[in-house]
Amino acid sequence: MAYMKGGEYIVDFLIKEKVPYVFGVCGHGNVGLLDAMYDRASELPLISPRHEQAAGHMADAYYRVAHKPVATLASIGPGAVNMLMPLANALSDSSAILSITASAPTVQTNRSPFQEIARHNQADFSQSIRAYVKRGFQPQRVENLPLVMRQALTLTTQGRPGPVNVDVPFDLFQESAELDYDSTQTDVIPNRQGAAPETIVKAADLLLSAERPLIFTGHGAILSEAATEVTALAERLGIPVASLPNGMGALDMSSELSLGFVGRNGSYPANEAARRCDVVLNIGARFDDRSSSSWIPGYSWNIPPTKLIQVDIDPLEIGRNYPVALGVIADAKTFLAQLLAEIERRPARGRRENWLGQIAGWRAQWEEHMRPRYNISSSPLRPEQVVRDLRAILPDEAILIPDVGAHHNWFMQFWEVRKPQTFLNAFGFGAMGFSVCGVLGAKLAAPDTPCISVCGDGGFTMTPYVLATAVEYNIPVIWIVWNNFGWVSIRDIQLGMFQGREIGTLFYRDGERYNPDFALMAKSYGVESFTVRHADEFGGALEKALKLGKPCLIDVHVDADVRPPSTGAWQLPPVPYHEPAFGKRYLPGDEK
Repeated sequence: MAYMKGGEYIVDFLIKEKVPYVFGVCGHGNVGLLDAMYDRASELPLISPRHEQAAGHMADAYYRVAHKPVATLASIGPGAVNMLMPLANALSDSSAILSITASAPTVQTNRSPFQEIARHNQADFSQSIRAYVKRGFQPQRVENLPLVMRQALTLTTQGRPGPVNVDVPFDLFQESAELDYDSTQTDVIPNRQGAAPETIVKAADLLLSAERPLIFTGHGAILSEAATEVTALAERLGIPVASLPNGMGALDMSSELSLGFVGRNGSYPANEAARRCDVVLNIGARFDDRSSSSWIPGYSWNIPPTKLIQVDIDPLEIGRNYPVALGVIADAKTFLAQLLAEIERRPARGRRENWLGQIAGWRAQWEEHMRPRYNISSSPLRPEQVVRDLRAILPDEAILIPDVGAHHNWFMQFWEVRKPQTFLNAFGFGAMGFSVCGVLGAKLAAPDTPCISVCGDGGFTMTPYVLATAVEYNIPVIWIVWNNFGWVSIRDIQLGMFQGREIGTLFYRDGERYNPDFALMAKSYGVESFTVRHADEFGGALEKALKLGKPCLIDVHVDADVRPPSTGAWQLPPVPYHEPAFGKRYLPGDEK
C-alpha cells in the first residue's frame, strides 16, 4: 500500500501496465493528472496534438498497427466532447482505446460549475459518451481508482476490442489515499477461445463438400493476427479469398487466390465469386450495406441459398444480416488452427478447377476493362494513376491509410495489400480526418516503416493542425492530399440519385474551383511540400518524400469527374439504386 494522489496512481498504473503513450490535450479539468505526469515524462511520454480528435484517431491507428492500447486524455466539457467522433470511429472498427476524460469536482457536481453538463443529471458526460464506448466508468472516490483502472484497461482488449472511458472528477487527481497497485490481469485472461469439436467437424464438412467455396475476411481476422492461418487454409484447399477493406492483407493480395473487396465499389471477380459461391466462410467480417450491395440479393451475395459459416468473437454479429448455416463464436486464429487440424485428418481433395477457372476468367475480363485506364498520362491526374504509382513505389510493409471520401472508393477497389496491419480504414463510422490524424499514431507504432495518409481535400481541411504536431514531435509521415476541389463522393450521389442537382459539394470562389494552396500552407507549418498537377510528376515527388525522413505533404490535383466503375449496387431507401456499371446481377437459376 502506498499513500499517493489519485493522479499519481493513474500514472503509476499506466507505466506498470506498459501503456506506451498518452495522447491528449490539456485543460483545467485534467491539470492534476498532467502534474502527476511531470516527474515521470520519460516513462510515460505525452504527445499533445492541437485537438482532441487527433488524439483519439492517433490512438485508434496505433492500436491497429501495434495491437497495444494507448491512453488518451481530454479535459471536462468541450475537450471531452471532442473525443466523441474518434471514439465512435474506434468502436465501429473494433479498435481499443483507454479514454481518460475529466469531470467536475465531486463537491461541485449538480451546481453547474464551468463546463459541467448537468441539465438532466449531475456530471452527465458519461451519458453522452455511452453510445461510443464498450463501457464507461465514473469513479467517485480515490479508493475507486485501482478497481476502475484495472477493469477499464482489461476491457479494451477483451473479446471484441474497443474504446473504454474513465471519466475522473477533478478532485480525485489531487486527493490522496492508501492505494495498492492492482494489475489488469490482461496477460492471464485468455482471449483465444475456440469452437467445440463438433462445430469444427461441421465446418470442415461444409467446406470440403462445397463446389464453389469462398473465404471472406474482415477486421476480426487482422485483429486476431490470423493471416498465417487464413493463407494456409486458402492454399491447402484452393479457396479464393474476398475481403472487407480492414480485412485486406489476411492473404497477400498478389496471390492468385485473392479477389479483393466485395460490394458496390468492389472488384468484379470478388462480386462474381460472392454471388455465385455455394459456401462462404466469414472470418470476422461484417455484412454491412457497402459490402453486401445494401443486402439486395444477387448483387453481392445470395445468402441463402449460399450456406454461411460465420465466425466472430462478438455474438451480436452472428446472423445479424444473413441467416447462418453454422455460427461460431470464437477467436479467428484459434478457430482456423482447429479447422486446419481437422482438415489435415481428412482425405485430400483435389482443387476445384472449374471454380478457379471461372474466377480466372472474371479476373481477365476485369483487367482487360481496367488496364487501358492505367496508361493514360493526364493533368489533372486520373485516380487510377495515383493508386498505380503508390503501389509501384511503396514497399510491401508501408502502412497506407486512406481517409473518407471519393478517393477511398478507388483504394477499396484497386489497392493491393501485401501484409496485414498495413491498410487502415475508417470503414464502419467513416470519420473524416481519421487518416490525417491517425497516420501520426501509426508512425509512432511503427517508427521504421513508411506511413502515408491519403486524404481528400475536404478531410484534410477539417484537420490541418496535425501538421504542427508532426513538426513539434518530429514524426516523419507523408500526407498525400487527393485534391479534387470538393466533397466529390457526395457530389457523385447528387449526380447519380438526384438528377445532378449539385449544391454544397464543390468548392468555388468567384465562379472558379477553389482550394487553399496546400503546399504553401504546409511550408508555413515547417512541413516539406510539393504540388503535383500532372501524372508524370507524382512518382518523383513520392520518392523524394520517402527519402526526406521528415514530415512531408504532396498536393495532388486529381480529376473529379473520373469515377470507379460500380460492380455491385448501393441503395439509400427510398431512392432507387442503379445497376452495376460493369457486370450484372446474378440470382441462382439465372443460367438455366
